[in-house]
Amino acid sequence: LRPVWHTSQHRFPRCLTPALCAHLTPVPFALRRFDIYRKVPKDLTQPTYTGAIISICCCLFILFLFLSELTGFITTEIVNELYVDDPDKDSGGKIDVSLNISLPNLHCELVGLDIQDEMGRHEVGHIDNSMKIPLNNGVGCRFEGQFSINKVPGNFHVSTHSATAQPQNPDMTHIIHKLSFGDTLQVQNVHGAFNALGGADRLTSNPLASHDYILKIVPTVYEDKSGKQRYSYQYTVANKEYVAYSHTGRIIPAIWFRYDLSPITVKYTERRQPLYRFITTVRVVPCLKAGRYRSVAEQGTKGIGIEGICAIIGGTFTVAGILDSCIFTASEAWKKIQLGKMH
Repeated sequence: LRPVWHTSQHRFPRCLTPALCAHLTPVPFALRRFDIYRKVPKDLTQPTYTGAIISICCCLFILFLFLSELTGFITTEIVNELYVDDPDKDSGGKIDVSLNISLPNLHCELVGLDIQDEMGRHEVGHIDNSMKIPLNNGVGCRFEGQFSINKVPGNFHVSTHSATAQPQNPDMTHIIHKLSFGDTLQVQNVHGAFNALGGADRLTSNPLASHDYILKIVPTVYEDKSGKQRYSYQYTVANKEYVAYSHTGRIIPAIWFRYDLSPITVKYTERRQPLYRFITTVRVVPCLKAGRYRSVAEQGTKGIGIEGICAIIGGTFTVAGILDSCIFTASEAWKKIQLGKMH
């Protein structure tokens, strides 16, 4: 038999035989069979104190994880890498140098800066972008200078070579306040040797001794979140102190900075965790119920189900659910044993 349909003034037909139409289940009702998150009526569930305690602890732990991930998302991460290349190709083969040094026992008119390198450069008494500040009522001198060097091995030294009259016993005791190469980087999370000689104190050394500082300069690139790059240089240092002699007698002391460049470049890059990764990490799928409720129909069963999946904190819910299920199952078993003993 076919169902009899009655067409009225309504747009859709109406079935006149309910018994026959019962077999014609609408499509939306058929889809409910695929629901894996079945809803249990509230009257068929019972809350437990153990489940409440575990749920509260679980939520607090989830809050801790969320705040930790949020802090990691907000905080900028500094990633470093090494490669062989000259990063600052637009510099014309030059490196900017900043030197700040105090010689408390040498007059300013005697202090000079000399620059030499393997390309044949030889400057005595370099004075461009330099300043001499008298110390101790003119007894000492503080030399501050900015100059450039070629990207080849060489040296620059503070000495009395440029003085019109050479002193007999120049005192080269000194304090180095600053020696840096390239752009000045003041980044809190990068602890590099950009001013490795800053604070070097040689006031107690032999006044007639020369000082050799052997520098190994490492090109360094810092790239911020916007992609802007700054070029600087780190360096390692080894030093020695000696009194030099030649066949004509004692050599006039000086403060030497001998440098060589490393072929390895260090690059620091600011990175922030992508938003999509943060969302997928901390997003909690709302299919897990924090409160632990037991279905009366489920009491007596020992299945421990995972009601949903969370990204990073899904494990918290899973472990909490397993723990709660074990405690609940053990409690119910103990109650049954007690009831059996009573009977």
